Amino acid sequence: MSKILMVVSAANSLRLADGTEHPTGYWAEEVAASHRVLTAAGAQVDVATPGGVAPTVDAVSLDERGGVPAADAAEFRAYLDGIADQLAHPLTLADVRGDDYDAVYVPGGHAPMADLAHDVDLGRLLLAANDRGTTVGALCHGVAALLSAQEPDGTFAFAGRALTSFTDEEERQGGLGDAAPYLVESRLRERGAVVQVGAPWSSTVVQDGNLITGQNPQSSAAAAEAVLKALAAR
Repeated sequence: MSKILMVVSAANSLRLADGTEHPTGYWAEEVAASHRVLTAAGAQVDVATPGGVAPTVDAVSLDERGGVPAADAAEFRAYLDGIADQLAHPLTLADVRGDDYDAVYVPGGHAPMADLAHDVDLGRLLLAANDRGTTVGALCHGVAALLSAQEPDGTFAFAGRALTSFTDEEERQGGLGDAAPYLVESRLRERGAVVQVGAPWSSTVVQDGNLITGQNPQSSAAAAEAVLKALAAR
């Protein structure tokens, strides 16, 4: 049985470009759909957060403000309720031993931009995972978490690697737009990643060796399935 570490942001707010605080959290579909696909295949999924803080679901991801139909929102809410105990008592990221896991998987929501993108414990885990060839998966704004992986000389560990993320265009169409503190796609490009994007809101997954990334919430199931396929091929 594969063991997968799902790293979820503990942030419940994001400082916008104008300095104001914007409520946020993890995106419901990205955690629910990914967790469901992974566990349905028999994988053990452990949830970890910075400080072992119970993560907050972004309320916008459960209603029409996030473009989520009522039926889908009800489905995601029911699934999250079913794993409520796991979410309420996550592992503390600093205490996690990366070599205990076959893969690391980071779902999004805007929250990872606030904490995971510069979390030193996550950076340590990602560097070690990448060095071992362990599968690293990230989804949507969760791809910003890869930015935490800096080599001792300050270079970005995933520079030169092909990946995707929530795109600048999607941020403008259905995200925070110019209010965002930074644009994930642009920041990754600046750090040297080879960002490949699909059409806005399409299910798009990019794999480069052990690195698997999904573009947006619509890519949640496909990204999780790609992680499972990579693990099966090992």
